Amino acid sequence: MTFEPDLRAGAFAAWAREMQGALRGEGDADVACDGCTACCRSSQFVPIGPDETDALAHIPAGLLFPAPLMPAGHVLLGYDHQGRCPMLTDAGCSVYEHRPRTCRTYDCRVFPASDVAVDKPLIAERARRWRFDHPTERDRDGHEAVRAAARFIVEHEELLPEGAAPRNPTQHAVLAVEMHEEFLPSSP
Repeated sequence: MTFEPDLRAGAFAAWAREMQGALRGEGDADVACDGCTACCRSSQFVPIGPDETDALAHIPAGLLFPAPLMPAGHVLLGYDHQGRCPMLTDAGCSVYEHRPRTCRTYDCRVFPASDVAVDKPLIAERARRWRFDHPTERDRDGHEAVRAAARFIVEHEELLPEGAAPRNPTQHAVLAVEMHEEFLPSSP
């Protein structure tokens, strides 16, 4: 086994702010992938909404199928027999500038941020290397708040609104980031 060095994830509070913005559609997640394509090679379905006309125009219709339990017009992009996204080539993502929203907001740092275990080995390998900086109390409090939110989701799933319970580790970790401010210490 080769040694893989830690990856700097940056200051936690800044990352959390940027991640929440990406989830609200205010920009893309800014992940230092540096050639990593683990998320593209991990047998993941990519949901695409009917409003994502640019992505839909650049992905062959034959690769898409209706998304179960979603309204009409929502589709999924599957993966090949090796678990690879069919848009991934040896040169990288063939539709990168036109990629779906899911790809634009995906950030494997949500797993170490929330302490949620990822169920995809290639992503887990990458995620375990990320290390956040905590230069301020806000960074430390924010990171603990995301972890607390993730624990709350597991311990009190019945308190979540109908249909809000996460169906997989990614949804669990993202929900923890989205709701973590409720777990921040109150100001004196």
